Amino acid sequence: MLTKFSPISTQSNLFHSELFSQLDAKDPLIQLANTINWTVFDDAFEQHYSQNNGRPSKPIRLMVGLLLLKQLENLSDERVVLQFKRNPYYQYFCGHSN
Repeated sequence: MLTKFSPISTQSNLFHSELFSQLDAKDPLIQLANTINWTVFDDAFEQHYSQNNGRPSKPIRLMVGLLLLKQLENLSDERVVLQFKRNPYYQYFCGHSN
């Protein structure tokens, strides 16, 4: 089942600060993430997912983002997942907002 991507919200949260507000906007990964048209990937891949049955999927931006980071940084599958958990720039690049 396809999980729809929720865009990065600009609404502030009382208990959690937004991830983007803590990051350097001039970082190359932030700039790259903001220049990529992520909806192109959603439109291209959503046809391969069922809309109403099966397990919920991971967001397409997360999967595409991790593949891009893996290639850009020459990382193994395990290493890119570890870096994603540790690195807020990777998280922002893959569409996480907090």
